[in-house]
Amino acid sequence: MNENESLTVTLTLDNDEELECAVLTIFEADNRQYIALLPLDESGDNDDGQVYLYRLTDNGEDEEPGLENIQDDDEFERVSDVFNDWLEQLDMEDIDLDDLD
Repeated sequence: MNENESLTVTLTLDNDEELECAVLTIFEADNRQYIALLPLDESGDNDDGQVYLYRLTDNGEDEEPGLENIQDDDEFERVSDVFNDWLEQLDMEDIDLDDLD
């Protein structure tokens, strides 16, 4: 994969519809791995800014990692906070301090 190519995941929804999502980041919270996915429309865009957060599960060396829904509200809140901190860090990295003068 080249650096301009983004990593995507295809989710199968409860109604068996498939939804292509861009992987925004994989991060750790509470000593577990999580993934943030950005759902994409037919043209590969996302206009609503909705992000899906899932817990990653290790299925062994020969298998793809699995995704689990985060059912617990407290866990989801903690994971959301870590993700939001990551987003804020991205915003700070995009600021050119020389332009602030």
